[in-house]
Amino acid sequence: MNSIMESLYHRKSVRVYEDRPVSDELKNEILDAAMQAPSAGCQQLYTILDITDQNLKDALAETCDHQPFIAKASMVLVFCADCKKWYDTYLEADCEPRLPGCLYGLMTLDGLAVTDAVIAAQNAVVAAESLGIGSCYIGDIMENCEEQRRLLNLPEYVFPAAMLVFGWPTQQQMDRQKPQRCERKHIVHENTYRSMNGEELREMFAHQCKNRSFEEWCQAFCQKKYNSDFSREMTRSVEKYLKQFQKTE
Repeated sequence: MNSIMESLYHRKSVRVYEDRPVSDELKNEILDAAMQAPSAGCQQLYTILDITDQNLKDALAETCDHQPFIAKASMVLVFCADCKKWYDTYLEADCEPRLPGCLYGLMTLDGLAVTDAVIAAQNAVVAAESLGIGSCYIGDIMENCEEQRRLLNLPEYVFPAAMLVFGWPTQQQMDRQKPQRCERKHIVHENTYRSMNGEELREMFAHQCKNRSFEEWCQAFCQKKYNSDFSREMTRSVEKYLKQFQKTE
């Protein structure tokens, strides 16, 4: 296994950091690596917000589901799916572009722009890991639409697709075991999608249940994640972001 493969297998989310900064030199290496990511038509349909204001970090730690470790991270990046900059560019060149409306907007915001943003984010994760810097995705940046837009000055057609926090992992975090993944047979389907039956679903998540029954584990997990208040808020918030793409004029 080569060093890149080893890094991919070793990497896990890091939420506790040593009290030392990520240097500007290393930050720029990570940002430049992110920008080397594959991009639809080489459009780079994303904008990266480098959060350096400690007050803003503190605010994001609260709006992103009250997670104090965000404020303690040496480096915080928000990867925005950006449908605005190309629209503005077309206006600048007198192209008479259509509005990023429902069909086009859904394609770019939920598809190409979000895909571009998240691929760039993962490049940053891999680059950071190669430098010994830990990272953690913060999906909660998609919650609290109104407040996040105010804090980050997000205009229409710009959606915060992912947030990443970085820092030097503590020894405890380095020694912590990476959570077990599902087996390949449950994740990879050949040629076409195939719905799994109950027996297969139970087998897929057997490693999660540990000393609990499948029903006990799944019901608790559903309440913690899928039916949780933060999940419902995320759905509400993303729906509000999408409404801006339903304008016709």
